[in-house]
Amino acid sequence: MKKISFLVLVVLFFVSLFIGVHEVTFADILAGNEIEWFLLMQTRIPRTISLVLAGGTLGVCGMIMQHMMQNRFVSANTIGMMDSARLGILLVMLFLPNHSILLRSSVAFLFAYAGVLLFLGLRRWLPKGDQMILPLTGVMFGNIIGSIATFFAYQFQLVQNVSSWMQGNFSTVMQGSYELLYVTIPVFLLLYYFGYQITIAGLGETTAKNLGMNYQVLQWGIFALVALGSSAVLIMVGNIPFLGVVVPNLVSLFYGDHLKSTLGMTAITGSIFLVFCDILARIIIPPYEVPVSVMVGVLGGGLFIFLLLWRKRK
Repeated sequence: MKKISFLVLVVLFFVSLFIGVHEVTFADILAGNEIEWFLLMQTRIPRTISLVLAGGTLGVCGMIMQHMMQNRFVSANTIGMMDSARLGILLVMLFLPNHSILLRSSVAFLFAYAGVLLFLGLRRWLPKGDQMILPLTGVMFGNIIGSIATFFAYQFQLVQNVSSWMQGNFSTVMQGSYELLYVTIPVFLLLYYFGYQITIAGLGETTAKNLGMNYQVLQWGIFALVALGSSAVLIMVGNIPFLGVVVPNLVSLFYGDHLKSTLGMTAITGSIFLVFCDILARIIIPPYEVPVSVMVGVLGGGLFIFLLLWRKRK
């Protein structure tokens, strides 16, 4: 099944290269058409690579968080991580307007990490038993942080910048402007390396400690990697809703919960889902393009409702 999924991803990858406002054909590429070669190398290939990396990263990060928090409905969007990163980016724009992309990335990572650590502390005070309490609290926590960011944005006339982070969009991805996403590759490799430990940690803090694991250090380290990957996606392409919740749940329905054996499948499925949504976003109302976050929101929202009903039946 993994081979079939990988083949589907390869097919969608090549379909994505030839879809857009300007027609790029395989025949013209072989004929050496300079304009089409320029479009292919400067926009289409970088965009499709970005889609693959972003989709895979968000899917994997969502699965890791669900294991660590023992909750099927948490993700970077539902525990305030993305809102914390946006607040950090906004503060950089306010106080260091001539900032570099490296500084913005570093601050976004630090704020995302601080946000998730703060939520982990808040989590200890929440009642146990109901799976929906944690994500609902996380959404409210994120909304509070997002409201603070919006307040500063209105005060300093940066509302348009904040709004742009709310919608994931790959239309501006070009050669030289997306390479930060390559940081997600070592993040994935490290998460895969610690897959066994994360699986054990997913059994609960008491069980992990009884097996000789330093649960607290592992938790801090894993969430640092998750914050790094998620903030890199946010900075490069914006916010992508639902993917981090839906994809891990779909994979677990068919392949189980052993993280190390399903991590690769989660990355492939996340990439397939995001590339497919982006293709739809480009062809649904040509020659205009819908932000991919809108398509992900529609399809992901529908799948999320299905998963809620499915889990309730079980």
